[in-house]
Amino acid sequence: MKGLLSADSLRDLTEGLRQANEEFTRLYPGETGRRQPVHTVYGGAHLFKSDSAKRLGSLARRSLDQFAPDFILFARALELPGANQLPETISDAGDLVSELEKEQDHLRSANKPAWLAHKIYERVSDKLNREPVEDFRIDFEDGYGNRPDAEEDEHARLAATEVAVGMRNKTLPPFIGIRIKPFNEELRTRSFRTLEIFVSTVAEQSEGKLPGNFVVTLPKITIPQQVSTLASLLERLEKQNSLAAGSLKFEMMIETTQSIINHNGEINHPLLLGAAEGRCVA
Repeated sequence: MKGLLSADSLRDLTEGLRQANEEFTRLYPGETGRRQPVHTVYGGAHLFKSDSAKRLGSLARRSLDQFAPDFILFARALELPGANQLPETISDAGDLVSELEKEQDHLRSANKPAWLAHKIYERVSDKLNREPVEDFRIDFEDGYGNRPDAEEDEHARLAATEVAVGMRNKTLPPFIGIRIKPFNEELRTRSFRTLEIFVSTVAEQSEGKLPGNFVVTLPKITIPQQVSTLASLLERLEKQNSLAAGSLKFEMMIETTQSIINHNGEINHPLLLGAAEGRCVA
């Protein structure tokens, strides 16, 4: 049997592979492990208040109490598995309710429909009380429309002021952001101005700070240049408002044909992501 190739003789191969593997890891770093919201609420910027998330939670809580005041009605409304096997009403459930509230483990197998319905109902109820909205987007696009410049200027200032109040009062959801208008020729100037007014006002009224997990949403993307322009604009806004470098992040809405496949027939996603200069979070 001939001897194995030496490490020196394989160095050119291993070095090239090492560089390629490291480049792959750079491009595909995997999940960060950070929390991600499971839903986002969009609301017109002209209606936003510092406690909007809390008020939405109160409305949801009221609806739950009105239409599904117990786990049996809740299970039937959502057609949970085995809902038709549950007692007709909560008053018919007898000792089952107290057993479920004591979290008797044997019920998970002995009466799975009741255990499942009660567990989900408890979690939904707790979520509505504790954190009804995980992510809120203050919307200057479809949920707002096109308005006179003076009106949008004022709404941008007012919405930013409400965000600053929410930061002080701790009434904002854990994730929050602003959806600006598209960067097409018709709306880019308006979009730039709204974003600048909003960010500058928040920074001014909150001692140069932003809400936690703040993000800018860019809609109706068609070309990478729109993404790279937003990245550059955010960098300038950071410097202008003495914000930490890289603190302004954004997400891209993939909702046009061109954002998926460009005019050359290429998949556009890698090009859009490359244009984001590390600022894209979703």
